[in-house]
This record gives sequence, C-alpha cells and structure tokens, in this order.
Amino acid sequence: MRFLHLSDLHLGKRVCEFSMLDDQRYILEQILSLLDSTPVDGVLLAGDLYDKPVPPAEAVRLLDWFLTQLAERQLPVFAISGNHDSADRIAFGAALLQNSRVYVSPVFSGAPVSIPLTDEYGTLDVYLLPFLKPAMVRHVWPDEPVETYNDALACVLRHCPPDPAHRSVLVAHQFVAGAACCESEEVSVGGVDSVDASLFDAFDYVALGHLHSPQKVGRDTVRYCGTPLKYSFSEARQHKSACFVELGPKGEVSITTATLTPKHDLREVRGSYMELTDRRRYADTAVDDYLHITLTDEQDVPDALARLRVIYPNLMRLDYDNLRTREDQQITAPERAESITPLEHFSAFYQLQNNQPLTAAQAAFCQQLIEEIWKEGEDA
Repeated sequence: MRFLHLSDLHLGKRVCEFSMLDDQRYILEQILSLLDSTPVDGVLLAGDLYDKPVPPAEAVRLLDWFLTQLAERQLPVFAISGNHDSADRIAFGAALLQNSRVYVSPVFSGAPVSIPLTDEYGTLDVYLLPFLKPAMVRHVWPDEPVETYNDALACVLRHCPPDPAHRSVLVAHQFVAGAACCESEEVSVGGVDSVDASLFDAFDYVALGHLHSPQKVGRDTVRYCGTPLKYSFSEARQHKSACFVELGPKGEVSITTATLTPKHDLREVRGSYMELTDRRRYADTAVDDYLHITLTDEQDVPDALARLRVIYPNLMRLDYDNLRTREDQQITAPERAESITPLEHFSAFYQLQNNQPLTAAQAAFCQQLIEEIWKEGEDA
C-alpha cells in the first residue's frame, strides 16, 4: 500500500509580509500532477494545514479545493490538526467528510481509533493523532501521571496499542527529540515539548509533521516529510520534495521522494550594490525569486531596498555585511567632554558607526556645517 506523506502546508502564511497563497496553490497543483503520474492508495496530511488558528478565507478556500481534488481522484485522505491549527475548525464536518473518504482527526477526547484498510497483504491500520499538550491528556485521564509532552504521548499510545499482526501507520504532529529545527518553527525553549522516538516503536511507519526539514528521527520509518515550500531563509539551501512511503508485507517499508519545484525559489544573495545591479550578473537569474540580499558595501546605499526592488521585485530582506556590522562596538562618553570639539565628537561617533574615519572632504563639510549652526545660534 502506497501513501503520499505531506505536512505543514501552512496555508495562508506570509513570509516577511509577502503572501504565499499563489505559491501554495502552485505547489499543490504540482503535487496533484505527481499523484496523477505516480498513483497512491492514500494521502497522509500530518498537521499545520493552516498557518493560523483562524485562517484567512482565501486559505480556507484553497484547502477546500485541494481536498476536493483529492476526493475526485478517489484518494482517501488522513488529516490531523497541528499546533498552528484550531482543532475544532479542522474537525468541522468530519463525519460528513468520511463519506468522501476524507478522514479528519476529531478534537482530542481519547485514544484514536484505527481506520482499517486492506490490500493483498492484509489489514493496514491508520491512526490519526492530532497535536497534543499534556493538559489535554490530563483532562481525559486525570489519574494518569502526565507532566510532560513525553508523558502525554506515552499515555495516549498505551491506550491504543496497534495490533502486532497488522501493519500500522501513525499520523502525528509533535517535536521528536534529536530532530533538526528551522527558524520558522515554533519549538519550546529547552525542548520541553519534545518526545522520545522510542514511543513509536510499535508502528510500522510514523508520518510526522511540525518540523520543516525533511528528515528521519531514530529510524528511517519515523519521518518528517518537511514543508512543500521554503518558509524561512534558514531553509534556503534545502531541496523540498514529496515523500512517498510504500508498505508491503509486515516489516517491509520503502520510502522514495520526488522533487518539488516552487513558483519562486527562496534564495540568499550577497555582493556590492554595483555588482547586484550589473545587468551582466542578474540577466540570466530568476530575479523574481524571494530574496535575502546582503550588501557588502562599507557605506550604506541610500534607499537601497526600493532601488533594488526595481530589479528584484520580491526582495524580502536586506542586510549589510561590512566592518560596521561585524564589530560590536559601544559608544562611550569621553571622560572630559568639555575638552572635545564638536567636530571631534562627531568624528568619534562616525568612527564607531562605520568603523572608518571621516575623509578630509567629509570633515571639512562637517566643520563648515558646525560653524554655520554656531553662527545662527549667536545671531539668535
């Protein structure tokens, strides 16, 4: 039995105030094309379907369209809510959706019930476990010793042990200890929200959501598929993909990936202002990609962001890397301020800000400006 494992669509997300909706629709269309050419028996959606608990209407319409497209292809869908989602909103209409074989995790109220599928190798059970917090589990089992996220997950899984004679797939949305994080994820300080990968030992495959980098944790079959799009510049060097998992006879699991190509890549570029505005450098590049540009000029370029966006319309972030930004200097007051001339005060400030002294022409101009201000004060 073959599944497509997706997670963290984050529909409605904005990156540096740029809406990702068009890019998200583009990548979902690409995923549907993959499914048309690479048949599967079901789609696993491991949480964070939306970017916010109350998503914008456009994001709701996009998810509605995607689920409808999957249903029209007669593909069963197994979806859960993540930490970015409202579990109540995701669960709305779940009973009705089952008629279209779209299975959505309910608001957590106890151990998940398996959804059985069959093929030539027998029964395969799918378990849908939405994002959990310890308080949710204590509410259901108040007598259980649940203090941590690990305690919470262990408690739930004790109440739904998979049949060892069946193949089993768990769809979950948690932070598993030892996994690598990106800056666009919400992970608690100190890893207090982490769970141990060994809790999943009874399952043949664990389709995880929450972390944006595709990776295995502990064993090949406990896996984050990663986001279908890059949502932070810490992901700029990643290659996003669709994750396909095939479960043969009990104990046989194979995993393959297919590359996803975004409408606009998210990249980091560095160089001087003159280099980046030289047509010979950018003529053969995708200038409409989402960019983080780092300028190496020692002097700040006036109105650089607006001027660069004439060439790079989707410039998201602009930084400088020069002597000034590399050195962390502090401005300290002179011990005898009364013995320092105004020009010397300004020169010291300029040196601290730019890690280089005033030029002779700059000093002469400043001195002239100071004298004019002084004269105006005397005349007043």
